[in-house]
Amino acid sequence: MRRYIVSGTDTGIGKTIFAAGLTGYLHAHYWKPVQAGLDEETDSEVVARLSGLGADRVIPENYRLTTPCSPHQSAAIDGMTIEAAALALPSVAGPLVVEGAGGLLVPLSPTLLYADVIAGWGLPVILVARTSLGTINHSLLSIEALRSRAVPLHGIVFVGDGNAASESAICTIGNTLHLGRLPWLKAVTAATLRAAFNAGIRTDLL
Repeated sequence: MRRYIVSGTDTGIGKTIFAAGLTGYLHAHYWKPVQAGLDEETDSEVVARLSGLGADRVIPENYRLTTPCSPHQSAAIDGMTIEAAALALPSVAGPLVVEGAGGLLVPLSPTLLYADVIAGWGLPVILVARTSLGTINHSLLSIEALRSRAVPLHGIVFVGDGNAASESAICTIGNTLHLGRLPWLKAVTAATLRAAFNAGIRTDLL
C-alpha cells in the first residue's frame, strides 16, 4: 500500500501541485490536516481540481484556520490550539497522500513542530524542493530534520527549471533518491499536470 507524506523545504514551492499529481497518479485519498488561510482556494480544493479525482477523494481538514500565516499563529488568532492527538492518520482503503504545511519545522503550536507529528505517523516522506538558489542548504537541512527524528525519507522531487548541479549535490550529500522534477507550468490544469507528472517523475520509484 503506497502511503506518503508530502512535505516541502519551504512554502510556495509547488508542493501542493506535486501532491495533486501524486494523488491522481496513485488514485489515492488526499488529506491536508491543517489549512491556514481560507480566503483563496485551499490546498484541498486545488488537489480536488487538479488530481482528476474530484472532491470525494479529499478527506476534510482537521483544522481550518482563517489567517494565512504560520499555523500556530493562525490557530491563536482563531482562539484555538492545535493538538497532536487530534491529528491521527485517517483510516482509508488504498493509497493515501498527506500534505504538510510549509516546511518541516513549521510550528503547529508553541510546543509542537510539524516534523514531530510526522515522526509519530511513521510514513515515508517525499520531500519537495525548488531548484533555485539556496535549495541545497534548505534541502539538506530538511533531510537532517527528518533523519534526526528517524523519519523515513522516500526521496526528493524538484520543482522548477532543471539545475543538474544542485539536484545532484542534494541527492548525493543527502543520500536520497532523485524522484524527478516538475517544471513550472504556464497553465496548470488536470491535463497539463498529468502530462508533466508522467514525463518528469520517476513513477517506477513510487
